[in-house]
Amino acid sequence: MNVLVTGGTGFLGSHLVERLLEAGVEPFVARHSEYDLTTAGDVRRLFSDASPDLVFHLAAQVGGIGANRTNPGRFWYANLIMGAHVLEQSRFANVEKLVMVGTICSYPKFTPVPFREEDLWSGYPEETNAPYGVAKRALLVGARAYREQYGLNVIYLLPVNLYGPRDDFDLETSHVIPAMIRKMIDAKKNGERRVVLWGDGSPTREFLYVDD
Repeated sequence: MNVLVTGGTGFLGSHLVERLLEAGVEPFVARHSEYDLTTAGDVRRLFSDASPDLVFHLAAQVGGIGANRTNPGRFWYANLIMGAHVLEQSRFANVEKLVMVGTICSYPKFTPVPFREEDLWSGYPEETNAPYGVAKRALLVGARAYREQYGLNVIYLLPVNLYGPRDDFDLETSHVIPAMIRKMIDAKKNGERRVVLWGDGSPTREFLYVDD
């Protein structure tokens, strides 16, 4: 079986690639330096080069709250168009299975805790994350449509906030756990006795270790 992993050098993707290699499968890893997934021609070339039977679409342009505030248009466009290209080329290639990864940011701002799948469509996402979350939510609609019309075997996963080795520790782009770790380490190095965290302490979060 030929396996294609988009985003295979990223945080989640690199761990998946390791798991596949341990299972004796050497995947084709789509590197951004070789294939720009926002460009239809590059995605066509990628599928031609990889000849995949199984596709994991993990490529994303993503970051924490700060990055979402800075890049709403880019995050909306890049994530929507990459997913659309991968769906379409998976259809043309008659892949056996396509696995797409969504985001917890797609859930409405005022979703009851604990989250339930049926709550996904009950409102608009939190404004900061909305462009990214709505783009990913649209890909779920696309996945359902391609399954219905073309019989494409596609599943769509919604992981919660991931953390673990090889995470992004840049305070401008990181998610909450690596940002907190970075702030604690910097405070210890600088002899500071106080660390300032964003928010008022009332929000709840659900986290998943990346290898799990």
